[in-house]
Parts: sequence; C-alpha cells; structure tokens
Amino acid sequence: MLEEIKPKKVGIIPCNGEEICEGSITRFASRKVLDKLRPNDTVTVCLPLFIAGGKEEREFAKNYPTITVDGCDKRCSQISTEKLSGRPYHSIVVSDLLKEHSIEPPKSRRALTDKDQAAVDLVADEITKKVDEILEKS
Repeated sequence: MLEEIKPKKVGIIPCNGEEICEGSITRFASRKVLDKLRPNDTVTVCLPLFIAGGKEEREFAKNYPTITVDGCDKRCSQISTEKLSGRPYHSIVVSDLLKEHSIEPPKSRRALTDKDQAAVDLVADEITKKVDEILEKS
C-alpha cells in the first residue's frame, strides 16, 4: 500500500487590492504568517504574476494546497485561483472576518494604528489556523 504524501508547504495567495484598506490587511497578515508564524510551512504566490501566466506560481497552486486571502467580496484571488489551478483549500474574506468580530476596517492603507494591528493579528491567526488544518489533515 502506498503511503499518502503529506504536503510540506501551503501557498498563501493574498489579493492585490491596493485601493481598499482591507487589501492592505491581507498583505500585512500574510507577511506575518510567512515571516513569523509559519515560516517553514508557507510560501506566497504572487497574484499578479499568477494571473499573468507565471508558470511556477500556477504549478505550485496545482500541486500544493492553497489559501486565498481576499480583502473584499469580489474574491479576486479565490476566483483567479479556481480558474487557473483549481479550488483553494480555504478562502478567507477579510471584510467578512472583520464584520464577524466587530472590528472596524483601517482608515489608512499605509499607516496602521494599534487598533488596525489587531485586525492584522486576527487575519494572521485565521490564516495560521487554516495552514495548521491543512498540514494536520494531510
């Protein structure tokens, strides 16, 4: 009997929504997971390169589990991932998550207050939970 191979990495695909504050939260939270919370278990997939035809990004997303992190309900990252490489294991929508926890979105896309950092931490923790679920299930 063949042993099932467990994935060694999970791809995080944050949206590129620079026009909204929640898009900034996706990037700050994803960086926190990549750099501090799960640096050995995660990689980032660059959404613009992925959409433009980046072979490495598309191959990774086809062969490894991914988590999309979108700032809003347009779900650009999730929809692009589904079209180009398959359904992500998990999809997070920051605006929904903030509403669920009664957290106001940041006022600035560039400078975060302590209150805004709480939003980053919430999203980073949610991403981390999803990474752990994927690696434990696999």
